[in-house]
Amino acid sequence: MSTTEIVTAIFVFSLAGVSGYLSIRHFLERGFLLNNYYIFASKEEREKMDKKPHYRQSAVVFALISLIFLILGLSTVLQNSKLLLLEIPAAAAAIIYAFVSSLRNM
Repeated sequence: MSTTEIVTAIFVFSLAGVSGYLSIRHFLERGFLLNNYYIFASKEEREKMDKKPHYRQSAVVFALISLIFLILGLSTVLQNSKLLLLEIPAAAAAIIYAFVSSLRNM
């Protein structure tokens, strides 16, 4: 394994860790809500809104993003390009879930 691959793996696993940390924080409904609906809402809307479904939506999406980075990191470490095929359903699930849950939360 070359130095470039090691650095890449460390970086990708770090991104997976950050995404996983954000997912856990959002499942616990702690910290700043990283959700477009909340970010672009006015101050009055933020005070009145029920944040629980938005925290859950963000938590699930961050968990799926963490999974994608874990798969990418494992693919780099194990030098197995076939693992990258697992990213396709994970990315599709993240996109579909984000879209459907956004429609449901509106």
